[in-house]
Amino acid sequence: MPEIKVDIGERIKDLRQAAELTQEELAERAELSKGFISQVERGLTNLSIENLVAILSALDVSLPEFFATPVQERVVYGQEDVTEVEREGVTLFELLVPGAANRSMEPAMLVLAPGEAVEAIKPYSGDEFGYLLEGRLKIHHGGAAYLLNAGEWFFYSAKHKHYFENPGHTNARLLWITSPPNF
Repeated sequence: MPEIKVDIGERIKDLRQAAELTQEELAERAELSKGFISQVERGLTNLSIENLVAILSALDVSLPEFFATPVQERVVYGQEDVTEVEREGVTLFELLVPGAANRSMEPAMLVLAPGEAVEAIKPYSGDEFGYLLEGRLKIHHGGAAYLLNAGEWFFYSAKHKHYFENPGHTNARLLWITSPPNF
């Protein structure tokens, strides 16, 4: 079995920064000194189990969580990861990142044939961004309509009813991102 080494000071620093705490704030919560936290993070002092537990408690992390082998975050995706969203046998759009519905944003690829439109999307609390890769796209947002050409993009609050249609003579291909996920 391979040996797994954990740099305790570096791991504590990462957790502290993820919690958006200063060394001083962590020290106060753990009832330790700022200098001690600094030395721990730089690997300049030994750490007792008691002090480790105090620090982790202040960070709301358990000992098993702290020492668990971190899961490597996936960064690169390909065509094999695409999930087609269909209705009545027709592909509406493609979800590009598996599990993105549980994240803070969700990217999708939308392809509309000439004259095709998507159903109106009900207002929700969030934002949408789209980059038109090919063709033309007409965006209906609130009471207004906007025409997009390939190489242009949009960004708006999704608090208004909205939908897209392809007024062109070729397919329109849109990279579409919602935050939070709304597909």
